Amino acid sequence: MSRAVPRPLPPRATAGFTLIEILVALGIVALTLITGLQAGASLVHNAERQDTAMLGQLCAENELIRLRLARQMPGVGETEVGCHQAGRTLQVRLVVQPTPNPNFVRVDARVRHDAQPVLQLTTILGRY
Repeated sequence: MSRAVPRPLPPRATAGFTLIEILVALGIVALTLITGLQAGASLVHNAERQDTAMLGQLCAENELIRLRLARQMPGVGETEVGCHQAGRTLQVRLVVQPTPNPNFVRVDARVRHDAQPVLQLTTILGRY
């Protein structure tokens, strides 16, 4: 009786990755890159907005200080002036309103950049 000797199986090609594995890995990398780009763009937008707000505050404070240094009551009404800061032009609208006490007026300094509101500062000015 002769015994059958089992034949060894041919070696399988296990080296490398399948196409599905490569596509899944590329998808994960693409999602990670897109998320990183969105986060970076958000940081840049917030920095620009904060920079504009700081420049707007400088413009508003400058106009309110200019009114105080004039040492006279400003007339009731609205005026608009341009303010150049750091290569940008912001618009400052001064709104002067009467108060119940005639010795004081309310002054609102409203700052805009590219027709978008940036900030508003309000103060009370009195007679000198």
